[in-house]
This record gives sequence, C-alpha cells and structure tokens, in this order.
Amino acid sequence: MTQFQAREDGWAVAARVGVVVPHADVGPESELQAMAPRDVSVHGSRVHFGAMRPGGEMDPKIPHDPVRAFIDPPFIDDAVELLAAAPLDSIALGFTSSAYVLGADGEQKLFERLADRTRGIPLTGTTHAAAAGFRALGAERIALVNPPWFDDELSALGASYFGERGFDVVHHGPCGLPSNQKLITPEALVQWIESTVAPQRPQAVLVAGNGIRAVGTIAGLEERIGFPVLTANQVLFWHALHLAGGTAAAARITEYGALFGVRPEDAATADATAGTPVHAPVHAPADAPADAPARGAAVGAAR
Repeated sequence: MTQFQAREDGWAVAARVGVVVPHADVGPESELQAMAPRDVSVHGSRVHFGAMRPGGEMDPKIPHDPVRAFIDPPFIDDAVELLAAAPLDSIALGFTSSAYVLGADGEQKLFERLADRTRGIPLTGTTHAAAAGFRALGAERIALVNPPWFDDELSALGASYFGERGFDVVHHGPCGLPSNQKLITPEALVQWIESTVAPQRPQAVLVAGNGIRAVGTIAGLEERIGFPVLTANQVLFWHALHLAGGTAAAARITEYGALFGVRPEDAATADATAGTPVHAPVHAPADAPADAPARGAAVGAAR
C-alpha cells in the first residue's frame, strides 16, 4: 500500500493574521489574500460602518460622524475580542479615516483600550503601520493619496496625523478619480499619481484608504516613479505579518514593493515575545518549502 499524501488544507501555516474591516467592504481581505504567501492565512471580522450601504455603496464624500463612530465602543472592541478568541498571531485594523479623525494620540489611546480585548495578541492599524513603514524605508518627505470619497477636511486631518508623527507631508489630497470603489482601475490610479504626485518628489507615497483598489499597482508604479509606494492594505499586512513573527514569510513577498525588503523597528521585539528566533516563522509546517510562492504573485508582476 502506498503512503497516503494529504492535499494542502490550510491548517499548517507560518502565521495567522486577523483583520477588522467595515461591514460592507471587501477590499482589505481581497488585497491581503492576494499578497499572502500560501502558508499565511487571513481571518476577518466586521464592524458596521454607517457611511456604507449594502453592496458597498457610499456617498461621493463620506460624512465624518460614522467615521468616528466606527471606533467608538463597544462594537469594534467586541469585534477585536471575537478575533482574539481564535488562535491568531496578530490583529490588524483595516481602516484609515478613523485614525485621521483621532490623531496620533487618540489612535494610541484606542490601541490601549483594545489591548484589554486581544489576549496579548499584537495589534496594529493602517496609519500606525504606515508610519512604521516610512521609518523602515528612511522616508521623511512623504505624499498622501487619499480616496476620492475623503473630503478636503479629512485629507487635512491625515496630513496632520503624519505631521504629528514627525513626517514632512509635501502633498495630500483626495485623488481625482471616480468616487466609487468599483470604478477605480489600477491604470487610472497609476496615471494620476504619476501626473500629480510624482512631480512633488516625495521620498515615499502612501495610497491611503483600505477600500481603494491599489496593491496591484505597487511594483510597476515604483519602477515608473523611482521611489517607494505604500498602500493602506500592503503596509497593514506588512506590519501585521512582522508582528505575527512571520518575518521569513514577509521576506518571500517580492511582487508588492520595496517595503517587503525592510523590517519594522518593532519586529525583533515581536519575534522575541513569540518565543521564536528572529527570522523564524511561527506555526511553520515541517514540509513548507523556503521559497513557497505568494498567492497572486502573477497579478502583482503584471505591468
């Protein structure tokens, strides 16, 4: 009788990353799954976001009250607690605008509040991760490309947030594309950044907003404009993966920008806390190849 060979079933993983998303938004999970190596799993939890309607529909400019309400207790606290009940290695908050409204200090207080619900699992958020990404890349002069559904006031709050974190914001504003998630194409986003943002010569650019289609542009856009491109879901996944002890898995992601070639300052601390050597993945299957390809690599490679 021949030896039984089980098919891949998703149980043997290097890291499990949880993500909290607005209830009607499929963007964060879609893009995280596209970037994830085969041995990294993504697990979602949802919180009602008053600015979104069924089907992911939104007004051309989202009102600010639902943005703030999204991170008020108890709903996001409960969503984080439910995720943390699962055997996860890190938790990521997949939204941007609420951190803009809170500011850097307010975001830190949010993290401290949610820490009571995480069972000690490391937690990060999009803007916090972006600041870590800029520092890891050595970028001080930055540009912010916000979704078209952010108004000028919300965009200015984003610039203020990164100013509080010590960055020189040389450009910020809603991108001049249709204010509809389904109508934004990678080609149009690349063209807008090339024509409007690149002439400002930042050291790096962040395409903010976790609901904007962006990760497929990163590699090709970096080649065209000559400086690092960060996007909301890319930098969130990068930071969450390192906090999960998945440094080796992150290093295998080669089609989604220069960011995956560097490590956040807090990665070594996270690896040590997890009780594993730096560079060693947690939950690593014994038979996982060192060069296991990322899911969706061909998408990122297409120019």
